[in-house]
Amino acid sequence: MSKRSEKVPFPVRRALLKLGGDIRNARRRRRIQMGTLAERASVARATLHKLERGDPGVAVGLYATVLFVLGMLNRFSEIAEAAHDQVGLDLEEEHLPQRIRHSRPGKKSSERVA
Repeated sequence: MSKRSEKVPFPVRRALLKLGGDIRNARRRRRIQMGTLAERASVARATLHKLERGDPGVAVGLYATVLFVLGMLNRFSEIAEAAHDQVGLDLEEEHLPQRIRHSRPGKKSSERVA
C-alpha cells in the first residue's frame, strides 16, 4: 500500500475500490481490451490499471474521461447533484441567510453603517 493510500480515509478508499472495479466490469462487459480503452482515453495502460484498482493517486479527470469513453459520464456528473444532497436540502429548508458576515474587531454593532 502506498503512502498516499494510507492518508485516504477508509470509506473513501472503499468507494474508490468499488468505482475502479465497476469501471473494470463495465469495460469487460463491453468486451474492450485494456489497451484499447487506455488508447481511447489517452492514458497509459499502467494508469488505467491503477484506476481499475482504485488507486487514490489517479486524477478525478481520468475517471471522468474513462467513464466518458464507456458512455457512462452522465452518472459521474450526478455525483453531487442537489437532489441527492439530503444534508444540503435540510439546511436549505431552514432558510439560512445568503451571507454570513463576521463583525470586525474593535467595532460595535451600533457603529456599523446599514
